[in-house]
Amino acid sequence: MPFSHIALAVFVMMLWGFNFTAIGLALHQINPLLLCVLRFFFSSLPAIFFIARPSIPFKKVIEYGLLTFALQFVLLFLGMYLGVTAGLTALLLQSNVFFSMFFAFLFLKEPIHGIQIIAAIIAFLGVAIIWSHIQGQVTPQGFLCVIAAAVCWSLGSLFARKMGKTNMFSVVVWSSFIAWPPVLFVFAGIQGEQTLPLLSQLFSLSWISWSAILFISYVSTLFCFYVWNNLLSHYPLTVVAPFTLLVPVFGMLSSALILKETLDSWKIYAGILIIIGLCVNLMGGKILKKKMIQ
Repeated sequence: MPFSHIALAVFVMMLWGFNFTAIGLALHQINPLLLCVLRFFFSSLPAIFFIARPSIPFKKVIEYGLLTFALQFVLLFLGMYLGVTAGLTALLLQSNVFFSMFFAFLFLKEPIHGIQIIAAIIAFLGVAIIWSHIQGQVTPQGFLCVIAAAVCWSLGSLFARKMGKTNMFSVVVWSSFIAWPPVLFVFAGIQGEQTLPLLSQLFSLSWISWSAILFISYVSTLFCFYVWNNLLSHYPLTVVAPFTLLVPVFGMLSSALILKETLDSWKIYAGILIIIGLCVNLMGGKILKKKMIQ
């Protein structure tokens, strides 16, 4: 992997880390389902009028849009809305690396080695520390929503790999267009007669909320997913996925600086365990690859 691609991956992780803080800012004023609708509405329009459909079966675009975008981010936003802080969300979401490893084994027949199992155990000890603070600073509903979002991300990464080399910017735009109508339908079904009054409140949002929405839509979604999916189309999932270990670092720092989230000792211990697990997985993968070449 050339240095330019490594630097690009790190930059995307930094933006994704700040993304959780932007979501936290937006959720102060916006319903989580409506925020998901706005994210993908702006990510797809007006770009869809200028970007051709991806040169892959449209069924794959629909699957990717519904799973990786609609379902993942509904669960993610709900998790944060239900009581998981931005920094902890960034941390918990990194469990997608190990779900990705499991699904790659299950569907792509990629082997899982002992060192990867050890890495997963270390990382999930960190997740267990967070779970132990349920009813403290983390709600059980929010925790489960974020973990489910991580599962969706790992499955989405698997779908992205199976797409092969295609115009990933086109995939992101068209998948975003697929994502927002069903979420809007669910939002309207839940809110009923309050749907239009809630939509009219968008005109009174603060500039901070609108800035967060635009960052989430154009930077975090269009730019970051475009780069991420391009990396996935050129390199194995086990090589690209570990870069996400940087997301909680940037996420917790930006959340502490901007949202004034406290960095309690248990959060630091959980973060250290999860990042150590991710590092062991990354280094173990490289060692195993060298042994296979020899």
